Amino acid sequence: MDLGRDREARTLGPGWLSDFTWRDGRLEIRKTGVRLPLSRPVIGEILTWLPYLLMLAVAAPFARLTSRTRLSLWFTPDTPRPWYMIQGAALWGGIATARSPQEADAAFCFDDSTTCRAEAPAGLPGFNFGCTDVSKRHVARIFEEVFGYPLALDPRRAEGPIVEKSDRNGVHDGRIVNAPALPRDGFVYQRLVDTEDGGFNHDLRTVCVDGRPLFVVHKHKAAGESFAIHTRRAVIEEPERLFSAAELERIAAFNARMGLDWGGLDILRDRHDGRLYIVDANKTDLGPVIALGWADKARSMRRLGRALERMILARRQAVARPERDAA
Repeated sequence: MDLGRDREARTLGPGWLSDFTWRDGRLEIRKTGVRLPLSRPVIGEILTWLPYLLMLAVAAPFARLTSRTRLSLWFTPDTPRPWYMIQGAALWGGIATARSPQEADAAFCFDDSTTCRAEAPAGLPGFNFGCTDVSKRHVARIFEEVFGYPLALDPRRAEGPIVEKSDRNGVHDGRIVNAPALPRDGFVYQRLVDTEDGGFNHDLRTVCVDGRPLFVVHKHKAAGESFAIHTRRAVIEEPERLFSAAELERIAAFNARMGLDWGGLDILRDRHDGRLYIVDANKTDLGPVIALGWADKARSMRRLGRALERMILARRQAVARPERDAA
């Protein structure tokens, strides 16, 4: 352990700020260890979140007061902050955060770590407890099993440009390298999926609830910025417009194999062979996407809140039905 480096880390403050530390001139997310340089784009995105958090602070009390179901969720091992999609959807839907499993209508496994194992409380509907591994290696393995064609490759046997990225969650360090190449420890190697059209690369962030696509945030990135966090433009689209019925069934099957009840999938469609590739599964995704317009931000989060409510109620009924049958 580098004690000198550890002494340089400074927690930024209480409450939400305790999620972050300042180390070696970079903002570090404590849970994942990911470091962000305070560049102009990063600062711009942080500032863009502030109006959304203010809007959420106004909408949440009203949603709770007008909610007819008065549901609550218990999160473990961590409680998500409002900038995470699940917490934003809960607040928009008038769903409270329970202080204990005994006070909750359902439980949600929330952990930013790449791998996580937590137990769902007995007798309580649970979400994402089966999603124990979101490493890029595991995602590519499940993708190939479900879709029948590979994303991962051996860089020593491949030829031409390929993708190299960290196996860990939330690092955003993907880059293009030329194969053949020697693999690096902690990295995975994948096919380079070409999504360029009209001067943009197209990412299909597919938001899934109860294991099925609810809507797609179609992100447009400038050519050459495939791996950048920044998105030039984003619009909401319906899954049925972008995916065939067979593809939708495979996406649902992928989620089932991953144990992903709630989350966002990064899906790419290759412009040459037309095939879909699921390149990432996000069980603790941030949201809404910053590049969305304010009206789309509000509409998408209200829609997510209603879908979350339906998922909780459906699971409650499923848990209660065997108890009634036994009686």
